[in-house]
Amino acid sequence: MSKQFALFGHPVTHTLSPRIHRAFARDLGIDMEYRAVDTAPDDFKAALDRFAEAGGVGGNVTLPLKEAAFGLCADLSPAARRAQSVNTLIRTDHGWHGENTDGAGLVRDLTDRHRLDLRGRRTLLLGAGGAARGVAPALLEAGIDKMVVVNRSAERADRLVDLLDAPGRVASRYWEDLEALGDFELVINATSATRHGGALKLPFGLASPRFVVVDLNYGEAAAPFLSWGRAAKAEAAIDGLGMLVEQAAEAFQRWHGRRPDTDDLYASLRAEHARLQTAD
Repeated sequence: MSKQFALFGHPVTHTLSPRIHRAFARDLGIDMEYRAVDTAPDDFKAALDRFAEAGGVGGNVTLPLKEAAFGLCADLSPAARRAQSVNTLIRTDHGWHGENTDGAGLVRDLTDRHRLDLRGRRTLLLGAGGAARGVAPALLEAGIDKMVVVNRSAERADRLVDLLDAPGRVASRYWEDLEALGDFELVINATSATRHGGALKLPFGLASPRFVVVDLNYGEAAAPFLSWGRAAKAEAAIDGLGMLVEQAAEAFQRWHGRRPDTDDLYASLRAEHARLQTAD
């Protein structure tokens, strides 16, 4: 019987994760089943319990459940504990073991695929939820200079800064302060605002001469922010497709002990995305 894996989130209708993991399994000759489970936050624990009772051995977690998953794990990796956010689950005899591969996936995509040198970049992180928590520690470890966290709920931004525990390198600011923050060499959108047709109104004064924008979303949800970045003369405007593939490969390795090659799959998904944009 194939081992059972799943992605938990809400909504997950258009997720690429099942396709990605099935491709990895096919390439490496691993017998597994991977499906998407749409569950609202109030039902997440029950859905996870049902999955475990049915023989589920591993899973991924996406918005808006990453912080809830943190609280449901029996033990945690150092990355998940530091982020207090979980995107990868492994079933053990003691319950769920939680990991966070978002940060490793983002840094690998930016540095290996896009050849972006993160060292010394003054960074603006938009958002303070599970996605932001997952990537912030890895960005600091990759050598960015100072990070400013801005979130519509200032309290959540403050909590993330406290969690990172990097005095002098990380600070929180109000969303209303964006006009007065100066310029940045890296601006990352970790919010979900544009997933539901919303918009991010950002000043062009955030752009420095050495300026890159990164959206952790991909597809239509990333388009408004990346369009702003291009209008602000960004050297590069990068969506979250590569991060999605790389964090999935990190999770796959933790489940199976083998890391799949990602280049061909990423190229295929990127070409398909380009065709869809041309068709529109």
